[in-house]
Amino acid sequence: MYDAFLASESLIKQIPLILGPGLNKAGKFPFLLTHNENMIAKVDEVKSTIKSQMKKLLCLTVVVDHVKITDDELVYNIHQAVNSLVSLLKKN
Repeated sequence: MYDAFLASESLIKQIPLILGPGLNKAGKFPFLLTHNENMIAKVDEVKSTIKSQMKKLLCLTVVVDHVKITDDELVYNIHQAVNSLVSLLKKN
């Protein structure tokens, strides 16, 4: 099973028509990769991206680490995860 997908803009427009809402519901909709972007850099960016969505859940799990990460990257990922989760909370 794959954790993430990359696709061009023209392909991303066709995915919902061909596959329906399945990828969105599974949280696996592809990330946009333009022809100007470096694919290796985009893969690294996607690996460090957190997708979070709150519905009626009382607990969440967020991955912030892997075996080849430095301490500074870990601290940055934790800050990003917390900020992402805080942004999902209701205002007031």
